[in-house]
Amino acid sequence: MPNHIDTRRRVLTNRLVMGISTLSAMLGLAMLAWILGDVALKGIHAINWDFFTKLPPPPGETGGGLANAMLGTLLLTATAALIAVPFGVMAGTFLAEFGHGGRVAAVVRYVSDILVSAPSIVVGMCVYLLVVVPSGHFSGWAGALSLAVIMIPVVTRTTDEMLRLVPTEMREATLALGAPYWRMMLGVIYRAAAAGMTTGILLAVARVSGETAPLLFTALNSPYWLDGLNGPVANLTVTLFNYAMSPYDEWHTLAWGAALLITVSVLVLTGFSRIILGTRIR
Repeated sequence: MPNHIDTRRRVLTNRLVMGISTLSAMLGLAMLAWILGDVALKGIHAINWDFFTKLPPPPGETGGGLANAMLGTLLLTATAALIAVPFGVMAGTFLAEFGHGGRVAAVVRYVSDILVSAPSIVVGMCVYLLVVVPSGHFSGWAGALSLAVIMIPVVTRTTDEMLRLVPTEMREATLALGAPYWRMMLGVIYRAAAAGMTTGILLAVARVSGETAPLLFTALNSPYWLDGLNGPVANLTVTLFNYAMSPYDEWHTLAWGAALLITVSVLVLTGFSRIILGTRIR
């Protein structure tokens, strides 16, 4: 009899926990759907040909778009990726291949963990003090550098984990055939971990796509077309922040359009990365 009572208690406890978990998941999904629906309904009114081809309108005027901010965001993100991906891949390779139990590897992992969880505004302030203040002006280079600092730990830890999943036998077999270590890494190990590493890079790009705080301190913003990275650069996130705080209805509409564009871009990158990883696993 006690065993039967204990079994019933466990079954009831399990059902209660499952019910609470299901309710929590449904509540989270409902909130997500509400936010996405609200952004889509209000942002879709700003999506037209002018939105993608014209400059922002002057205060109080109608029309215009955010073409300069889109171009600036793409350039800043691409530059940040060109800086972060090589450093992140090299650091992850060092951790996975040469840093077993070493003090340097422990320090690198510790710093990566700190940077992953560090507030982006702190990164922006550090780059502001180290780059913007000495140079005397805001610049796209400083903005790209701040985004790269945020991306590097994500790429590093993803590369480390993906390379560790590659069987040791593949390394031993390649080396046994007489291939040098660098050839083994480029021709075998990186190819085996390519899907996971690509996923990490895409997630890092998605991570910085919606960052506003670092760019407020570094790239700032500009209402004009892009003219290099040596000065302030227009970008979607800071434009969204400025327009949302403005008293003009037209700017509010453009802000909702920018929010929709950023949201869709992040969702597409995240979904694409999961598709790549899922295909590789299958």
